[in-house]
Amino acid sequence: MPHWTLESIDWDRFDPAAVNPDVLKAIKASAMVEANGEDYGEYLCKVFHDDPEFQAVAREWALEELQHGQALGRWAQLADPSFDYAASFKRFTDGYQIPLDVEKSVRGSRAGELIARCIVETGTSTYYTALADATDEPVLKAICRNIAADEFRHYKLFYSHMKRYQAREKLGVWGRLKVVLGRVFESHDDELAYAYYAANNTGETYRRADCSRAYARCAYPLYQRPHVERGIAMALKACGLNATGRLSRWLANAACGFLRYHAKRLNAAS
Repeated sequence: MPHWTLESIDWDRFDPAAVNPDVLKAIKASAMVEANGEDYGEYLCKVFHDDPEFQAVAREWALEELQHGQALGRWAQLADPSFDYAASFKRFTDGYQIPLDVEKSVRGSRAGELIARCIVETGTSTYYTALADATDEPVLKAICRNIAADEFRHYKLFYSHMKRYQAREKLGVWGRLKVVLGRVFESHDDELAYAYYAANNTGETYRRADCSRAYARCAYPLYQRPHVERGIAMALKACGLNATGRLSRWLANAACGFLRYHAKRLNAAS
């Protein structure tokens, strides 16, 4: 089926009364990260420099990520006419850049790189599904459903190529877990925090911890247990572990407890 486009979104259905201010802040930040997919596509093509099949996948993925950012940015400008998507994105890329002068994966292997990409797609497909379920604004709901479907498809693409490289490199379970945990902890690095700052700041000095907390306060309440369970299952599958067993249930319980606790704590602190 043809991929959705900006023109296929029914922008006339936009309902300003249904815009949640916290969701709007999160969407502005997400638009920055999604549009930065072009740089990640270049990085992946360098890591897989002798694999034209995967390079074609990476280039198509990068274009779809860019479209995600454009769609979210356009919606944010409808919700907040003072928001300048282009200027905010420039501010973001001026302040945050991924290293592109590379010859091999920062994960230590190509299988590891693809596992990390699976974890990213796990997080984004879960996030946009949660957003689509949480919002009452019809245009944002449609955009988030489209993006969530893309991200789940991207997960499957990266997973299929990961299996191809795993057959050669035979990365063990502990090696895979190390990649997964490393990528999860990177969610607290500068990328998302600086994206929140670039999209939402009103002149204050950038402080990563403050921006990370501000983003989390907007995002954590969106997640319900089915979103968490699906994300845990996808992550475990990427590790080569049972996606539906006792470990999956225990991790889902722990993750839900973490989100509830920190959402309450962040709201109290604000």
